[in-house]
Amino acid sequence: MFEKEYDVIVVGGGHAGAEATAAAANMGSKTLLVTMNLQTIGQMSCNPAMGGIAKGQIVREIDALGGYSGIITDKSAIQFKMLNKSKGPAMWSPRAQNDRMRFAEEWRLALENTPNADFYQEMVSGILVEGDKVVGVRTSLGIDIRAKAVVLTNGTFLNGLIHIGEKQFGGGRAGEKAATGITEQLVDFGFDSGRMKTGTPPRVDGRSLNYDKMIPQPGDEHPEKFSYLNTPVLKEQRDCHMTHTSALVHDLLREGFDRSPMFNGRIKSIGPRYCPSIEDKINRFADKDSHQIFVEPEGWHTVEVYVNGFSTSLPEDVQYRALKSVNGFENVKFFRPGYAIEYDYFPPTQLKHTLETKLVNNLYFAGQINGTTGYEEAASQGLMAGINAHLKVNEQEPFILKRDEAYIGVLIDDLITKGTEEPYRMFTSRAEYRTLLRQDNADLRLTPKGYALGLAKEERMRRMEEKLNKSRSFVEFFRKTSFAPEEINPILEEVDSATVKQSDKLFKVFSRPKVTMDHMLQLESVAEFVAENELNSEVLEQAEIEVKYSGYIEKEKNNADKLHRLENVKIPEDFDYSKLKSLSFEAREKLEDIRPVTIAQASRISGVSPSDVSVLLVYLGR
Repeated sequence: MFEKEYDVIVVGGGHAGAEATAAAANMGSKTLLVTMNLQTIGQMSCNPAMGGIAKGQIVREIDALGGYSGIITDKSAIQFKMLNKSKGPAMWSPRAQNDRMRFAEEWRLALENTPNADFYQEMVSGILVEGDKVVGVRTSLGIDIRAKAVVLTNGTFLNGLIHIGEKQFGGGRAGEKAATGITEQLVDFGFDSGRMKTGTPPRVDGRSLNYDKMIPQPGDEHPEKFSYLNTPVLKEQRDCHMTHTSALVHDLLREGFDRSPMFNGRIKSIGPRYCPSIEDKINRFADKDSHQIFVEPEGWHTVEVYVNGFSTSLPEDVQYRALKSVNGFENVKFFRPGYAIEYDYFPPTQLKHTLETKLVNNLYFAGQINGTTGYEEAASQGLMAGINAHLKVNEQEPFILKRDEAYIGVLIDDLITKGTEEPYRMFTSRAEYRTLLRQDNADLRLTPKGYALGLAKEERMRRMEEKLNKSRSFVEFFRKTSFAPEEINPILEEVDSATVKQSDKLFKVFSRPKVTMDHMLQLESVAEFVAENELNSEVLEQAEIEVKYSGYIEKEKNNADKLHRLENVKIPEDFDYSKLKSLSFEAREKLEDIRPVTIAQASRISGVSPSDVSVLLVYLGR
C-alpha cells in the first residue's frame, strides 16, 4: 500500500495535525496525514469557538504566515467579537463562535484540495527509528510507512482515560478510543512523560432552554474577521446567552463531591488553571455564590448547545440535577454529560525551538503532547512543526520566531525554556513585547517571512504591501500637514481637551488621548486624503495605532534590540556547565538539562539568575 517513502508523516488530525499537514504539503513535501478517524479532522473537541484573549492574535499570526485556521474560522463563523476593545490595541483580541460541523468540514475540504497531501485512517502504535533518527511509523495493523520526518500531534489520545463520576473508561474523547503504544516506546527511548487533565461541559438541547431568563450576548455591530485574505464577512450572526449559577446549584453540586474523581483521588493529574471545572471553581472560590455560564450555540441549524463555564467530571445525575437549577435550564435535556480526560504528555524542555526532539532526529511534537491547551496553541505548533520538518528534510535553515516577532515565538520559547507542569495557555501578559505583537499587524510582521518560506502566496504579499504603503503614507500625511486653530478647536472642545492658539502638525493633536480617527475625519484635508487614496478601515486603524502609540512602539523596539544582542551570543552545543563553579547549583542543573542555544534563552530559564548570566558571559569572552 505504501511503496514510496514520504517526506513528512503527520500523526493525528486535530488542529495541530491539520496545520502541520497543510504547511509541509504547501511547501512541497510529500505529506501523509494518518489519523484514527478521517471524519473528525479539525474537530472542535471542546467549545465551538476560535480566538479569545491572546489566542486571537495567534490565529491572525497563523493566517499571516499562510496557515489555514483563520480562513476556516471565517468560513464557518456564526458570530464575531473583538474582545478588550475598551483597553489599548495591544489587548484587542478577536474571537469567533463557529458552526462545529462546518468547521470540521471546511478543514477536511481544505486539506483534500491541498496538493502533496495524502490521507490514511488507522491508529499509529509506534514510530520506526534507525540509530538516532526516525524513519517512519508503524500502524496497529502492523503496516510500516516510511518517512524522512514524523510529526506527532496526538492531542488527548495517548493512553486517554475518561472520567464521569466513579465511572472511567479509555478514550481520546467521547465516542473515540485512546491511542496506545507510543508513550511506552518513547519512554523506552529515554523521554520523560507525564499526565495532564482537561475537561468539557455537558451538551444540551437548545429547544429545552428558556432564553427569556438569560442575558443575550450578541456579536459586534460591525463584525471583522480573522484572515487577511478576501474571506466572507458575517452579514448575520447568532446570539450567545449568559446566565449564572446560584448557591442552590453549588449545594447540589457539592452533594456529589464524594463521588467526584477530582476529590476522591481517581484523578491525580493537573488540569488547566485558567479554565477550571465547576466543582473546582466552587471549591477554590468558596466565598462566591455565583459563577457565569455562557450558552453557546453549536452552529447555524443544530439545536445542540455548549454550556461554557460548566466543565465537570461529576456523576451524570449530579450534573443533571444541578444544571436544572440554573436560570433558564429548568427543563433542560442532555445530549451528553460533561467529563474529564487524563492523557499523556511529554515535558517540552525535551524539544528544540523547531519542535524537533533532542533525543530522536527528525521527530517533532506539536499540540497537547507538549502540555498546551487550546485549539489555537495547538494549531500554531502544528504549523511550525510542519514548516521545520519540511525545511529539515530539504537541508534548509530552520524557521524560528523570536519573542518580539510573534506570540507563536513566545509560546514555543516558554515551552522549550521553562517547560510546563500544568496545561499551558497563552495570555497577553506572557508577552513582554505585546505592543509590537498586536492582532492588527500580524500580516506586517509575518507575511514577508511566510512568503520567503514559500508558504504565504503572492496575493497575501500584495495585500500586505498595499496596506503597509497606504498606512505609512497616511501617518506621513499627519506628520507633514498643519491645521489651523479655528478648524481643530471645536473638536478639542467636544472632547474636553485643551484648545490651541497657533497652527501645528496634525500628528501632534491626533496623539492626544481623546482625539480619535472619527474626529480627524471631520477635517476636510484628512477626509480628502482618505477618499483620494481609497483607504479602508484596516488602514485607518493601523495608522491611528501608529500615531497614538508611536512612543511605546519605539520603546519596545529598543528593548527588543537590546535582547537581540544576547540572542547573538551562542552557547556551544557541548558546553560543559560543570566547569563553571561560580554558577549556582540550580543554574548548573537547569542549564545542563535544557541546554539553551543562546545567552538570551539561558536568561529566561527559571532558576538562572542575572549573576549566573554574567558568569556565562565572562566565560564566553563577553
